[in-house]
Amino acid sequence: MKTIFVNPASIEKKWYLIDAEGQNLGKVAVKAARILRGKDKAEYVPHQDMGDYVIIINAAKAAVTGNKMEDKKYYRHSMFPGGLREESYGELLVRKPTYPMEHAVKGMLPHGKLGRKLFTNVKIYADANHPHMAQNPVKVEL
Repeated sequence: MKTIFVNPASIEKKWYLIDAEGQNLGKVAVKAARILRGKDKAEYVPHQDMGDYVIIINAAKAAVTGNKMEDKKYYRHSMFPGGLREESYGELLVRKPTYPMEHAVKGMLPHGKLGRKLFTNVKIYADANHPHMAQNPVKVEL
């Protein structure tokens, strides 16, 4: 079986809009990752950027179930001794409202050069305002 190589110039990329208000954080991230990878396209190949662009609005209003607002922790380290910092989901939303959605989407993409390239195709906004109306994004229902 021959490896399929699609010319990057022949790939037609579309723009999609996902409204995360009231939606589950994980479900929004899964849908965005599938569109970014291009898994719903007939010409999908795992080693190329076949996906489309995704705009996620109202990322700060995404829902989480249970006690995740207090119990879910995000960690970062300053690389100095004793530099481990811990923040709950609720505290992180106050400081960086789009970070939990970015973290979820990025974790569902490949970990390498292709994943870093795909992550540049997602635009995440904390509220309903976004500067991409000229691209005529198609609204995605979850």
